[in-house]
Amino acid sequence: MNMNWKDIASKVRNGDRIDSKEALSLFQCPDLPLLGSLADWVRTRKNDPKTVTYIIDRNINYTNFCVTDCDFCAFYVRPGSKKGYVLSCEELDKKIEETLELGGRQILLQGGHNPSLKIDFYEKMFRHIKEKYPIWIHGLSASEVVFISKVSKLSVEETLKRLIRSGLDSLPGAGAEILVERVRKIINPKKVTTDEWLDVMRLTHRFGLRSTATMMFGHVETLEDRVEHLERLRELQDETHGFTAFITWTFQPDHTPMGGEKTSTVDYLRTLAIARIYLDNFDHLQASWVTQGPKIGQVSLKYGVDDFGSVMIEENVVKAAGTVFCMSEPEMVRLIEMAGYKAVRRNMKYEVLGEPYFRIQKDSESSAVPLAV
Repeated sequence: MNMNWKDIASKVRNGDRIDSKEALSLFQCPDLPLLGSLADWVRTRKNDPKTVTYIIDRNINYTNFCVTDCDFCAFYVRPGSKKGYVLSCEELDKKIEETLELGGRQILLQGGHNPSLKIDFYEKMFRHIKEKYPIWIHGLSASEVVFISKVSKLSVEETLKRLIRSGLDSLPGAGAEILVERVRKIINPKKVTTDEWLDVMRLTHRFGLRSTATMMFGHVETLEDRVEHLERLRELQDETHGFTAFITWTFQPDHTPMGGEKTSTVDYLRTLAIARIYLDNFDHLQASWVTQGPKIGQVSLKYGVDDFGSVMIEENVVKAAGTVFCMSEPEMVRLIEMAGYKAVRRNMKYEVLGEPYFRIQKDSESSAVPLAV
């Protein structure tokens, strides 16, 4: 082992923060099991080593019309396309009711950058949901918030305040991709800049909401870009402490304008482990079984991951790029338990909700007293 890697490993095990140069050095480390063990050490220090959490929710895409033309996206259609849609309240209701029946208490509500939808559309949609259902809205993205502010001729601050008053509970980390301007100008030049994305998250945290942070890699970025992305996230987390978790996944090239080859499983696990080591101020790291598949999701539990993410009752964006991994709650629980952990349901804030929902339902049904006839 290179002496530099030994020194870095010692720092990590001592609980000391590594710097960006050391993180970059770890990308050159050929000892993948070493990275996994270091990441697992950090995970064990921060979370119960015996449990893995997960959440039951549904990805609902309220519209697929979008004008940002991201080269990595196979989901969107341009305004005017016959393949485009905006969900009605009735369609939303059906999806939410199905989610509640399966034990879900949250929806991930996101869509394209649709110029026809101004702030009043979102206020009406959020209020409709909150008036009818006891469900958490983990909604939009920093890029969507900025876009809504522009088409509505409002400041970002006022836009966020109105969305929160209408029922927005937390903000997903979508739209981060790689937080480096050189990369963003290539893959998503019409979306928010790095500083705009970070500023929306800063405001969100200031207003009392939590959010997640993400990274999509394996396209045009360099290893230095990945580290810079992690550095920007760690700096903001030092400032606000508003991120609940970090989620990273690999670019899915099929059916996208960008195209290209899929990133290897080894690169995914290496990047995942380094993220867990470097993001020492993040409490949770989530698996990306949706892009990697259930088995690699299971392996990632030894590379710093303490959360298996969502069962994803519905997912459309990654699916449009040809990746179609799906998982029920019983299957997710089985994978977690086969890896040697206890599976625990959680909410967006990582508050424990209890045992697997399907087991609670089964126990409830088996203990029901039959009616006399």
